[in-house]
Amino acid sequence: MKTLLRLSKLIAPLFPIMALAVLFGTLGFLCAIGIPLAGVYALTHKIALWTLICLGVVRGVLHYAEQYCNHFLAFTLLARIRNIVFAKLRSLGEAKMDGKQKGDLISLLTSDIELLELFYAHTVSPVCIAFFVSVILVILLGTQHWSLGVLALFFYALVAIAIPLAIQKRAVRAGSKHRNQFAQMNAFLLDTLRGLQQTILFGTGNKKLSILEQKSDELSESKKSMALFEGFNAALIDFCVIVASCAMLFLSLALYKKGAIAFESVVFSVAAMFSSFGPVIAVARLGSSLSQTIAAGNRVLALLDEKPVVSENTSGEQISSDAFKKETICELCFSYPNQESEEIILSNINMEFPQGKIVGIQGKSGSGKSTILKLLMRFWDPQSGNVFVNEQNIKSVQTESLRKMQSYVTQETVLFHDTIENNIRIANFNASLQEIQEACKKANIHDFIMSLPNGYQTQVAELGDNFSGGERQRLGLARAFLHKSALLLLDEPTSNLDSYNEKIILDSVKQSAKDKTVILVSHRESTLNIADSVYHIEGGRT
Repeated sequence: MKTLLRLSKLIAPLFPIMALAVLFGTLGFLCAIGIPLAGVYALTHKIALWTLICLGVVRGVLHYAEQYCNHFLAFTLLARIRNIVFAKLRSLGEAKMDGKQKGDLISLLTSDIELLELFYAHTVSPVCIAFFVSVILVILLGTQHWSLGVLALFFYALVAIAIPLAIQKRAVRAGSKHRNQFAQMNAFLLDTLRGLQQTILFGTGNKKLSILEQKSDELSESKKSMALFEGFNAALIDFCVIVASCAMLFLSLALYKKGAIAFESVVFSVAAMFSSFGPVIAVARLGSSLSQTIAAGNRVLALLDEKPVVSENTSGEQISSDAFKKETICELCFSYPNQESEEIILSNINMEFPQGKIVGIQGKSGSGKSTILKLLMRFWDPQSGNVFVNEQNIKSVQTESLRKMQSYVTQETVLFHDTIENNIRIANFNASLQEIQEACKKANIHDFIMSLPNGYQTQVAELGDNFSGGERQRLGLARAFLHKSALLLLDEPTSNLDSYNEKIILDSVKQSAKDKTVILVSHRESTLNIADSVYHIEGGRT
């Protein structure tokens, strides 16, 4: 219920649409119930044929209007939820997103959110419609005799409330298990597809296939378990409807024999009872069908409940690239908080990166060189010590301003399935094609791009698989040059390059250092030769 209530709060801005859906749905079901009642009434009284025709036509129009309102509401809310989730992922940032399985996130962003359509389109308004229709029918039957109204109320509550509650816990548990298995399957498939070349190379295809079959079997078993719940629920509901109709028949006949009601009331009561379970059944079946939706809702809400390790500063001081003077690290200590041992990575680090200088950082693998860059970007906050931009603590600097002031080239360049031009343009959406080409020339990738049949309009394959590691790295450097920031952070920028390309790019970096600060992380002596000063890290210390 807590999950459903939290999801229901999102409906508030679209409450008028929901109210219309409930109104149309209630009137539509009353028309549907009115058709058999009118037919029964016609057995003893004259009734015009057009009355039945009107009820049927109006029922169809109202049902269409109800479904239109419900689905308009549902798809509008799904779009809103996706925006909220994307914004949340953005706010969680590097610190939280680094350890998450991408396949699991894809499952959440697609199928989990899509499953919420069942709640918004087929749960909220049907529950309200069932309530109003049931109240109206209880009153109508109560006008014939109070005991008939009580009997109807009992069976409506049994079918719409008692049965769903009885199976709810087990159904939700089964649904949660199925959604988690589905997410794990997505993550496994994504990893397998990305590593397909290695799978073929090392002959592990049979092993991967065996794991896939095992996960498929587990997924099938959980789906089978959910289907059994749904089948049992449907059978139980149908049985209760038959029992309710028979009970109404026996009670009304007993009242008729006592002279408490007329024979017309017997026929009316039985017909009304039998034909009025439509909205109640729709609610009752939600007990099993909602299990996956509740599980999906829990996964979405769990993500929204996560707290970022580093909160972005939206109202702090803005520092433009022109105003940048230096960045400083003072007595900094850091360890990754999500590690079991919380091993200290950096201890009492002091560094200074003045304007117009190239500063190198050298150390063994795992010594914390890349971590320093992440702290300078404020992807993480240190446990103690401070990072300053000019004389301002980095925590008090507006995050958007900080991002504009910095360019960060990681060891792995991520390329999107788009044109080369658009892949580079993400560093500066307002850049002209000429500016993009100039950045590519600095990164020594322009000639290669122009040799391609479509030049800068060449489509990049998923994850940049149609480019070599060196080509991807140079495209990443082109982005950094295009960003035109005051501080350029380079993490092993030449690790995938040959000596010729390394020299050209380092010359461009040295040229860029005339009007910006460059922080160069590398284990190559040849790369660090262009640095004005070099910090050596060993054992977490400089």
